[in-house]
Amino acid sequence: MLSYQHIYHAGNLADVHKHSLLAWMLDYLTRKDKPLTYLETHAGRALYDLAAEESRKTGEAAAGIAQTRGWFKGDHPYARVLDAIAASDGADAYPGSPMIAAHLLRPTDHIHLAELHPREHAALELAMSPTGAKIHLRDGFETAFALCPPTPRRGMLLIDPSYEIKDDYTAIFRHIAKLHRAWNVGIIALWYPILTNGAHVPMLEALSAQHEGALRHEVRFAPARPGHGMVGSGMFVLNPPYGLAEQAKWLGARFASLR
Repeated sequence: MLSYQHIYHAGNLADVHKHSLLAWMLDYLTRKDKPLTYLETHAGRALYDLAAEESRKTGEAAAGIAQTRGWFKGDHPYARVLDAIAASDGADAYPGSPMIAAHLLRPTDHIHLAELHPREHAALELAMSPTGAKIHLRDGFETAFALCPPTPRRGMLLIDPSYEIKDDYTAIFRHIAKLHRAWNVGIIALWYPILTNGAHVPMLEALSAQHEGALRHEVRFAPARPGHGMVGSGMFVLNPPYGLAEQAKWLGARFASLR
């Protein structure tokens, strides 16, 4: 249940998909001079060393951010964070979603991060200690249920589970329905893997039927290694901000160029 550690996969093509869209949404939200709340249910450690043995073992970052970095020019919010992290922590450092949020949000904004894995939680606390983010050693969905609707009510929730628990695919639909009822103005973004076994399909069908106005965006790529079951990345976004569909379309074209 608590075996997953993202260091093996940090900076892979799924991260590029997820994090570039996340950065765009956070940048969009900060264009309005009103405070906001950012929540995460599965935060991870926030900062990753792509030169670490775990990362080099899978080679996913080499096939991911290393070959796609040029897609994002200097004014893109994802590029701005990547540049800032490289300047402060070195060329091999890669920001997870909590660190992306910390770099793009303002002192008036609120960040809540949940992480249940003891080692990841300790690393998360260390990485985020200068930011003022509130770190929760608690189940991510329990944390979200307790906080929603948050104060301020503007903002977004990122749900990014490992899907190592098979029940995730059936429980997430119910969790999102409950969270959306509690926080109907919040942007709720779910990341999910595209799998060869189709385990994600019933969840997406149920979500799409329940939330007709949501944005569903998927990209495909080659498996990280022979026999690997993940062949793409998806984002399902409730209350998508204006312009996100265009940004997703642009990103999809970049991913299509990899094939």
